[in-house]
Amino acid sequence: MATSKQKNMTPQQRKYQQLQQKHEIKRPVLKNCIKAFFVGGIICVVGQAISYFYIYFFDFTEQSVGNPTVATMVFLSMLLTGFGIYDRLGQFAGAGSAVPVTGFGNAVISACIEHRTEGFVLGVGGNMFKLAGSVVLFGVFSAFVVALIKTLLVMWGVL
Repeated sequence: MATSKQKNMTPQQRKYQQLQQKHEIKRPVLKNCIKAFFVGGIICVVGQAISYFYIYFFDFTEQSVGNPTVATMVFLSMLLTGFGIYDRLGQFAGAGSAVPVTGFGNAVISACIEHRTEGFVLGVGGNMFKLAGSVVLFGVFSAFVVALIKTLLVMWGVL
């Protein structure tokens, strides 16, 4: 079924659109999804292994192991970004490497690396959260809203 946009095309525009579709590179969507799934899964398995490491060697509980695991994953993603490994992983896996915690670390350190020639204060410090600032803002605001709701529910005796 032709859309109104296609109906208003001249014959020359239709020929050009057919030529464009003929030469357009087809994206391997299924292959990209599989790569993203497996790389994201491997990143999550590494995070789970780090959690078990902290539980086994440092006597954390399942409830308290989250913070050191997240800090370690962010540190590892920043380290790998600094060495250029995480960027290659991102090019290979696409969205699979943007697992929230490691993607956040990558976004922060990428902005730092990009602006390091401008100095530590104005370059690195001023641009550190350029890409990840919205994530930090949303996280802080969400935590505030959840804490406010929980406080109200506790005050009303619901919890």
